[in-house]
Amino acid sequence: MLELGVNIDHVATLRQARRGHEPDPVWAAALAELGGADCITVHLREDRRHIQDRDLEILRRTVAVKLNMELACAREIVDIACRVKPDQATLVPERREEITTEGGLDVAGNYATVARVVDQLQTHDIEVSLFIDPDAHQIEASHKLGVAAIELHTGSYAHAKCGPQRDEELIKLTNAGKLCRRLGMKLHAGHGLNYHNVQAVAAIPDMRELNIGHSIMSRAIMVGMERAVREMKEAIRV
Repeated sequence: MLELGVNIDHVATLRQARRGHEPDPVWAAALAELGGADCITVHLREDRRHIQDRDLEILRRTVAVKLNMELACAREIVDIACRVKPDQATLVPERREEITTEGGLDVAGNYATVARVVDQLQTHDIEVSLFIDPDAHQIEASHKLGVAAIELHTGSYAHAKCGPQRDEELIKLTNAGKLCRRLGMKLHAGHGLNYHNVQAVAAIPDMRELNIGHSIMSRAIMVGMERAVREMKEAIRV
């Protein structure tokens, strides 16, 4: 069964714009669960631009579904993950100047660093996923690390124009999925997916989890969190 991970970072982004107390991402997570979310995803960034340490602590105690923590290979953040113990840790690249995550983690080019972090997380019984581009070299390097899953970066697909360009990106994702399955890792995907482009990615064989944030949060402003999540659950049903 294909699971939906709802990324609630942007609820915290809105709160931090005023450095206030609302909207509360913990409340948003509860409503997302009521809407059918199978997983709550949060990214604790080094600059704390949205999710704060306190949010993560409370979410760990209150989220009833899987809690997926996105994080960079920064020692401080990794140590926090090992203490909080999310159900899943997804390693992502991170740059202070970026608006959102840009591209996948270069596992092959930073193998020793990623290996150290993967080992530390696994030692604390945390399942590890790596957010990577749909590239065979990166998938094979991820497999060598013994991670449970990879999450394919779908940004190039999502931003491609409809037609041959998008079809080409979908082929890359599909082929990456085949390699992932052959190597025995769970297949996840995310970034830039919305109610209009998600169906083709959801239909990739053995896709296990989609992590979607901005599109759901944008719709939630208009129709409410529960309805926005329910509608995305319906959109990914294949």
